[in-house]
Amino acid sequence: RAPEPPLLSALQLLLWHSALWMVQEAAPLGPTGPLPQSFLLKCLEQMRKVQADGTALQETLMGCLRQLHSGLFLYQGLLQALAGISPELAPTLDTLQLDTTDFAINIWQQMEDLGMAPAVPPTQGTMPAFTSAFQRRAGGVLVASNLQSFLELAYRALRHFAKP
Repeated sequence: RAPEPPLLSALQLLLWHSALWMVQEAAPLGPTGPLPQSFLLKCLEQMRKVQADGTALQETLMGCLRQLHSGLFLYQGLLQALAGISPELAPTLDTLQLDTTDFAINIWQQMEDLGMAPAVPPTQGTMPAFTSAFQRRAGGVLVASNLQSFLELAYRALRHFAKP
């Protein structure tokens, strides 16, 4: 992963500090006096519901991240299989491979940070062997088209999670 500019790191630190401060301010205080049993039971029920909703959201998000990582990992292999497609496309292919790899690494690191990464990283399956120039060009068109569709779908899914 590329080093982050100092300003971006400082902004991230400030955002985390602000978020932690808000959480601390929202923490419940100790009991101040007796509360009606019915109120306490209703609060406990609501707390369980919020916890269940949070767990469901986290599971959905992690499923999305796992699928995104798996797809990016697959396309890393397909892009590697296209090596030698043509001298004029080699720089673009190299850049696309690096960007795809960086994106997959960022997703994996996020899953690790959330404690939801699988214990064993995925391994690359068998990739097609494009043996002729025609196969590499035709494969390049198919891989690029499918990668574009995959990224558009991933973008929509991530935007869905970003909405308030």
